[in-house]
Amino acid sequence: MKSKKSIIEAGVSTLQLEAQAISGLIKNINDDFVKAVSLIIESEGRVVVTGIGKSAIIAQKIVATFNSTGTPSVFMHAADAVHGDLGMIQKNDIIICISKSGNTPEIKVLCPLLKQSGNVLIGMVGQLQSALADHADLILDTTVEKEACPNNLAPTTSTTAQLAMGDALAVCLLHAREFNSDDFARYHPGGSLGKKLYLKATDLASRNEKPSISPDSPIKDVIIEISQNRLGVVVVIENDTILGIITDGDIRRMLEKHSNLANIMAKDIMNTNPKKIDKDALAVDALEVIKQNNVTQLLVTNGSKYFGIIHLHDLLQEGII
Repeated sequence: MKSKKSIIEAGVSTLQLEAQAISGLIKNINDDFVKAVSLIIESEGRVVVTGIGKSAIIAQKIVATFNSTGTPSVFMHAADAVHGDLGMIQKNDIIICISKSGNTPEIKVLCPLLKQSGNVLIGMVGQLQSALADHADLILDTTVEKEACPNNLAPTTSTTAQLAMGDALAVCLLHAREFNSDDFARYHPGGSLGKKLYLKATDLASRNEKPSISPDSPIKDVIIEISQNRLGVVVVIENDTILGIITDGDIRRMLEKHSNLANIMAKDIMNTNPKKIDKDALAVDALEVIKQNNVTQLLVTNGSKYFGIIHLHDLLQEGII
């Protein structure tokens, strides 16, 4: 087994080479790149992304990124294309073919067939003297100096470059479409990511009770109301107006200061400046308020009216944290 030092050196060397490969692409964000973005934006069809081997895997990731950011896209394996999958290509589709060498047997066979259909062919290629580069209408140059593999064989820096170029293309398309967080939420409704984008304070607060008490309520009633609703807080209200809140922490601090509780009322211990958020705010924004103020409960309002309570546990259960 290699020594710790040699393992670290190999890891660092790999990352350095791949970082250099990505940096080397900057000069290739050129007129062809701009034309590619413009053609895809203006197209009434989809983007069909194809490749073979490791490039096919990169193609699938690019397709996933396109679809999740508003650019309709499908993957077509280059080997399957010549065995029937060419039928998926529609009249207005734009094709992106990914290959390091641009000269693999499958790519050489596929390129002329793609051109016959009259679709725009964009070649993402690492060899400008190649069959793919010759047939492509536009070229996204992903040439790399060498692979990180010590034998300069296993696709490493080359696939990293392809992936980075695909991300650059996707982000430019995203900007061109003015694709915002609301659009993103529509395509990512599941999991914690989706919830951060669409779950609102009202969705959480509406599930909880709405503990409330009058300002002249005795401390015994305050404690009972807090205990019954299991949120650790009660809102002090008079004439439908929020006067303040009392938390279980306020109760403990009161017990430390007072031995005679007979005459203590809600108004005597309430916090008149509670942390609050509007019901239409995102749950992730509610989390930020909770974190910034080091509290566990948050008052939710509808305008100036009391709407409900969000507890830190609600955010935990939804996976927002």
